[in-house]
Amino acid sequence: QVQLVESGGGLVQAGGSLRLSCAASGRIFSINAMGWYRQAPGKQRELVAAITSGGSTDYADSVKGRFTISRDNAKNTVYLQMNSLKPEDTAVYYCNARIKASVLTTIRDYWGKGTLVTVSS
Repeated sequence: QVQLVESGGGLVQAGGSLRLSCAASGRIFSINAMGWYRQAPGKQRELVAAITSGGSTDYADSVKGRFTISRDNAKNTVYLQMNSLKPEDTAVYYCNARIKASVLTTIRDYWGKGTLVTVSS
């Protein structure tokens, strides 16, 4: 089975920084895109940033210039460096990866359990 485990969330003051990590493990043949989503209380889950296996990136307008997504393909790990954090960045952050578990299976989406990021004003 495939597992995604996030780490790095916590409480930070506005203007501060945090780095999230997400490691994929288990039965993995290949990983396509990886990304970070977030869900604030009372709101829908939204895409924060995504990165392809080739390194192309995409960001939500609200985080452009402040967040940076990167990945280490050798470690099956994706990172999210978050700088200049704002109270409105407060949310549960979820890791997502599009993984092909074996040569015989199709690509499917996997999700981590989420890590809470709280930004105080």
